[in-house]
Amino acid sequence: MDLRTKRVVGIVVQCLALLLSSSDRTSGEENCDSALLSNLPPPSFRSSSQLSSSHAPGFAKLNRRDGAGGWSPLTSDAYQWLEVGLAERTKITAVATQGRYGSSDWLTSYLLMFSDTGHNWQQYRQEESTGSFAGNSNADSVVQHKLQQPVVARFLRLIPAHWNPNGRMGLRLEAYGCPYTSDVVSLDGSSSLVYRWSRGTQRTTRDLLSLKFKSLRNSGTLLHAEGERGLGFSLELERGKLQLLLRTQGGSSSSEARPVASLGSLLDDQHWHHLSLVLRHSQLNFSVDKHAEVFPVPAEFNIQQLSIGADPQKTKRNFRGCLENLLYNGLNMLESAKSDSGNQVTLVGNVTFSCAELPAIPATFPGPDSFLQLPGTAAPAAASASGGTAIGFQFRTWNKAALLLTFSLPQQGGVAWLHLSEARLRLQIHKAGRSLLELSAGSALNDGQWHSVKVSSHRGRVTVAVDEEEDGGVAQAGFSLTAGSQLFFGGCPADDGAGECSNPFDVFQGCMRLLSVDDQLVDLMAVQQRLLGNYSQLQIDMCGLIDRCSPGRCEHAGRCSQSWTSFHCDCSGSGYSGATCHSSVYERSCEAYKHSGSTSGRFYIDVDGSGPIHPQLVYCNMTEDSTWMVVQHNNTELTRLRASSATDRRLIYFDYSAAEEQLSAAIRQSEHCEQELSYRCKKSRLLNTPEGSPFSWWMGGPGADRVQTYWGGAQPGSQQCVCGLQGDCVDPQHYCNCDAGRAEWAEDSGLLTHKENLPVRSLVLGDIRRPGSEAAYRVGPLRCHGDKNFWNAAFFDKETSYLHFPTFQAELSADISFLFKTTAPSGVFLENLGIKDFIRIELSSSSQVVFSFDVGNGPLEVGVQSAVPLNDDRWHRVRAERNVKEASLRLDELPVEAREFPADGHFHLQLNSQLFIGGTASRQKGFRGCIRSLQLNGVTLDLEERARITPGVRAGCPGHCSSYGSFCRNQGRCLERDSGFRCDCSPSAYTGVFCSTEVSASFKPETSVSYTFKEPYELARNSSSAAAAAEPSSIYSDVTLRAENVSLSFRTQQSPAVLLYVSSYYREYLALLINQHDMLEVRYKLDSSREAEVLRSRVMSLADGQLHSISVSRVLDSVSVQVDQNDIEEFNLTSDGEFNTVKSLVLGKVHASDDLDPDLLRLGSLGFSGCLSLVRFNSISPLKAALLHPDTSPVIISGPLLRSSCGSSASANPYAAEDTHHLSDQSGSLGSGQPLVNAVRTDSALIGGVIAVVIFVVLAVLGIAAKFHYRRKETYRNQEVNAVKQGDSQDFSFGNQADSQNVCSEHPKEYFI
Repeated sequence: MDLRTKRVVGIVVQCLALLLSSSDRTSGEENCDSALLSNLPPPSFRSSSQLSSSHAPGFAKLNRRDGAGGWSPLTSDAYQWLEVGLAERTKITAVATQGRYGSSDWLTSYLLMFSDTGHNWQQYRQEESTGSFAGNSNADSVVQHKLQQPVVARFLRLIPAHWNPNGRMGLRLEAYGCPYTSDVVSLDGSSSLVYRWSRGTQRTTRDLLSLKFKSLRNSGTLLHAEGERGLGFSLELERGKLQLLLRTQGGSSSSEARPVASLGSLLDDQHWHHLSLVLRHSQLNFSVDKHAEVFPVPAEFNIQQLSIGADPQKTKRNFRGCLENLLYNGLNMLESAKSDSGNQVTLVGNVTFSCAELPAIPATFPGPDSFLQLPGTAAPAAASASGGTAIGFQFRTWNKAALLLTFSLPQQGGVAWLHLSEARLRLQIHKAGRSLLELSAGSALNDGQWHSVKVSSHRGRVTVAVDEEEDGGVAQAGFSLTAGSQLFFGGCPADDGAGECSNPFDVFQGCMRLLSVDDQLVDLMAVQQRLLGNYSQLQIDMCGLIDRCSPGRCEHAGRCSQSWTSFHCDCSGSGYSGATCHSSVYERSCEAYKHSGSTSGRFYIDVDGSGPIHPQLVYCNMTEDSTWMVVQHNNTELTRLRASSATDRRLIYFDYSAAEEQLSAAIRQSEHCEQELSYRCKKSRLLNTPEGSPFSWWMGGPGADRVQTYWGGAQPGSQQCVCGLQGDCVDPQHYCNCDAGRAEWAEDSGLLTHKENLPVRSLVLGDIRRPGSEAAYRVGPLRCHGDKNFWNAAFFDKETSYLHFPTFQAELSADISFLFKTTAPSGVFLENLGIKDFIRIELSSSSQVVFSFDVGNGPLEVGVQSAVPLNDDRWHRVRAERNVKEASLRLDELPVEAREFPADGHFHLQLNSQLFIGGTASRQKGFRGCIRSLQLNGVTLDLEERARITPGVRAGCPGHCSSYGSFCRNQGRCLERDSGFRCDCSPSAYTGVFCSTEVSASFKPETSVSYTFKEPYELARNSSSAAAAAEPSSIYSDVTLRAENVSLSFRTQQSPAVLLYVSSYYREYLALLINQHDMLEVRYKLDSSREAEVLRSRVMSLADGQLHSISVSRVLDSVSVQVDQNDIEEFNLTSDGEFNTVKSLVLGKVHASDDLDPDLLRLGSLGFSGCLSLVRFNSISPLKAALLHPDTSPVIISGPLLRSSCGSSASANPYAAEDTHHLSDQSGSLGSGQPLVNAVRTDSALIGGVIAVVIFVVLAVLGIAAKFHYRRKETYRNQEVNAVKQGDSQDFSFGNQADSQNVCSEHPKEYFI
């Protein structure tokens, strides 16, 4: 159950508590605060000891000065207690304490225990965690505590925890409450109560059942309800939890019931637990104590018969224990059973109207110094005469390893250890460091259940048995075991001078009961009174075991495990992290992934962070200026329909890769969403415009049955297509092309952009029955871009400015995340105050962020220190989390700092003031700077909306390049935007959203790309015209050079081959080529009257089909050459070092020219076969200009030029698949947005090239056919292999390849109606 649902259920439970308050049947409910102890006689007060008769417990009454003015024990230590016995069970609502009158004796903290019988005490805990109450600071003031949950008990015991260090224990006490009456029944495991609905009784719209129960057994049927047609449910105790089993399909056997919920824990503790069931309409509200869940049930479910304590169809596993105040729809069933009025309640078996409790006195070992020492066998000879040794007990614990029992072996001279190891019971016998015997039995014994253990030795055989009645396990071996004179349970004394006890294992933490030695039960009350044995740090007559996993503290389906002192949440596979699996490990949008430096791929996004909506897998397309989130459904392809006389309409459903709540949240947070809706038709009408009912429609948006009668590109409610708005339909009398009903193919298509109507969930297509009717439809994937929350920011220009919001609701868990940038050295980001509690995050210094709060245990701080200043006017990210276990703080990508809380402390954060952002309530230490994307418990606060109406605060915050500019790589320039930034890749040979995508092309021998520099006469012209200024700087350059920098990457198996050729109007040139020896040659001819100078690199094997990079740099006559990562090679030219009037640059085949040397002409005529990538000549990128800007650049292309990813260094395959970021694999740094799994195809480059050409030809043929047969308004481009494109986008559009991501192979769901 998600967190928000739990909160709703919590409210339901509170309402139920009010409705069921009659079950307490108390008098004076309005004022249940009467003093309960002041009129009690002295014998009602008992204590562990007393200092003197004048310090007796009978004097411990509030504001009394009798005797010595209160109670003081003989010694002030941890084993003292004061007990009060009331005349009957009473409802207790508050307690108050004073110190002993006129003394220095008072308690500073104490524990409260309650009991119905004076045994089996139960500790009262505030907030389910805090066990101690704050006491006094002097002898006379009264400190009162109102109990959060009133207690019904007859006995009250107060145990001092701490006292005045300058005095001793002293106490005066009062309790407040009111009388409590009830009806009680005892069931013995074979008895029950049966209630049958009497005929003629008016049915109610709501069935309400409530009761209290207590039991020593951890299993048994508590209740069984029968309805009509075999419907029913049962409530069964199973391993100390109450399990709800529901039978909804009908039938006669309860074995058909399926478990749907399990609430409560340790319900076999012989304490009262409250149960309520409310059946209303088609919902069943089920609560145990303060835990509740809601379940759907059939609407026709009506209770006809109730069996309490048994299931009539089961002969075993009946309930054994006591019930109290059993109410059903206002009927007191126990009172009715006693009076036999109306004959509605039938008693089965031995039913007793009282509650007889079995005396099973437990002892708690809280550790680490806990132990219990008992006398063992009187003498070895006596033990041998009696036949051996037998030691038995029961225990319950959460720990996997612990010492249970140890004793010496006087006859063997060794020692025996009975202990838990990996939750299995092991008996080890050692002598002089050598193991004489090892036995093991049982498994999973750390489950918190009671387990019985018996170790016995008889006639030379030793036996270890676990849970004999339940076949838990028995181990035997031939060994004569005789225990020594002392038995040690749970641990050893710290001052064991005699050396009788040794413990190489962990101490036991848990509970024990029913201890026996030689089949004689041990009297633990005699142990408590120091009349038998010895002990330390024991709590006798109570079991203090707590289930820290119930109610579940692990959120988002995290798996809870625990020990005595703490719990642990296993968050693996959940998509969340932290001590309670509260915080999402994923970003909230594709926009956020982009700004963590990620590239296109599949990502899990969590739209509400720590909220209840689960992460969803989407495709993030980051190749365009906007970052698109793409959500696929089961059929995004064009699907053809043929005429069918068998059906009037065709109904098609679309199943999306994300759930409805995920889609709705993602759409809401996006700035823009769209979805293509296309209908191609031949004698198939669409909307029947301009009047009449539409033949076809679609349904979209959240929920169901939201019929839409407009088509893609039109306005909602218009019952039109886009041609109707534009006035260019094929028939002017209709508003859709298809409504003309012609026998030729027509089309109505466009984008749906109204977010409230997205996504398209189903299509209803109607006019497909007529002879000759044909149609085809396409519903594209849902595409959204922008994140309204990610850039939501406010600027605080002075320390006294702030924004305020409603109180932060963070009682049990809180996660806070935001980004900030500032030039100030300190300031408070966030603060919310309570009466005593508070929460605050601040920049405490220029290099430290501090997260501080107080939940009642005193202020706690968590700080993160940065090695670099934080007031550098760059964005920094803060993530803080506080839950019931720990507080953590993370700054940027620095390691997380965390502080654990005490296991026995407050954990409810009580806040009541406004939440202040950017300042404090005192208007001091305010923050100066920007705060952005502030999210509290997964909800984004709208800072901009509040800033627009708040003086001193401005909406928005510019200046993102200082933080994100480093994402623009390879000489790309960062350009500011109001919400974000963009990378200008015009100075770079790269392209892409971050200028990190290489520009590569596959060349054939006939391919030639010629880039023309300025004509000579253009040098004299004014080159500052607006048109020239608008051209990218990588297109035009100077024409006379004294230096140049040339770089490129290539992949080829051809040699010799010309890679690059630059010519001049003065018969000068520069050429890069691979010679016949597979080595690089750089040929310079800078003097037309001289031969070319040839510079040969020493690097070999460059025509091996692998990717190689070349860099050539010249300054005057000095030339540097580097191949791959080899050493730079230096050369000197003999010419004057001036490259005059550069004419053109050629890639690929060099055509004949008078300027060429014969040898170079021969090599150039061969052309180039292979891949060229990242070609750069000074400031220009000729290959990029040819591929991306062919119409605006001075380039001439001849022959096939195909763009590919052949220049990628990641793989030899130029057609690599995208990255997928999987939920199940969290081994990487999820916050960094780096791929967790790289799915790369392994086809060879040759096969890839052949496939690419085939796909290109097929697409070209289809494109020509579509032009003549379909009036398509959009064209589709192939992303893997692209012909030369026009346009100025930095990367190729998403196109059909991205659209086909995540498409299911199944057919769309179609229904005939």
